[in-house]
Amino acid sequence: MLVDSHCHLNFPELAGKLDDALALMRRNQVTHALCVSVTLQDFPQVRALAERYPHLYASVGVHPDYPDVPVVTELDLLELAEHSKVIAIGETGLDYFRIKSDCEWQRERFRTHIRAARRCGKPLIIHMREASADTLRIMREENAREVGGVMHCFTGNWEEAQAAIDLGFWISFSGIVTFKNAGALREVARRVPLERMLIETDSPYLAPVPYRGKTNEPGLVRYVAEEIARQRDLTLEQVAAATSTNFFRLFKVDRDTAQRVV
Repeated sequence: MLVDSHCHLNFPELAGKLDDALALMRRNQVTHALCVSVTLQDFPQVRALAERYPHLYASVGVHPDYPDVPVVTELDLLELAEHSKVIAIGETGLDYFRIKSDCEWQRERFRTHIRAARRCGKPLIIHMREASADTLRIMREENAREVGGVMHCFTGNWEEAQAAIDLGFWISFSGIVTFKNAGALREVARRVPLERMLIETDSPYLAPVPYRGKTNEPGLVRYVAEEIARQRDLTLEQVAAATSTNFFRLFKVDRDTAQRVV
């Protein structure tokens, strides 16, 4: 059993070939996936996927790379998070790579998501790119530890991973860990405790080797697990079992009934 903890099946690259993507999941024994929202405008598509397929789940949130969308409020997030298949708040966080101007609006949006997560008791999906100091500072200031969550598509160093783990967060590795130039990230993957690790695709982006440069999809999370298994001298089955258990524990999902545990 494998779980893709972060994908975007509603994006155009995958929405038009959904049957094929789901079939690849079955062939590669990827039993569940979390479809992640990036704006409130696209959330109905994400929710519809989770409603249609018992093995798919949804999150609600606004990605930090969208400066021109309407301001999101705690009430907006709380109302949408009431749905039983919505198991997380996010994707949220800070990204100073693409947006170089004043980012105070990003920081305020991030705080709003953390406050909403604490109120509804659902974990956070955090995006952190070239903004580790501010991301971790705000997580501490807003007491994100109260709900925990995942540092998605982690590309930072060991010190940043350790700081997030100390705040009650899991570290998620994507196809980047298979890239030739990702030696430093593989070292982090060797050091993160297996019980605090998740795997993901972030599809349709970041396809793992040997599919790098092609459209990624949830079924390819198997290659992420295989690389981590090689790095840690474990079997694929051991990595799959641990990361799947971690997913269900973090997001409070009963794997047998495919329902959220309230």
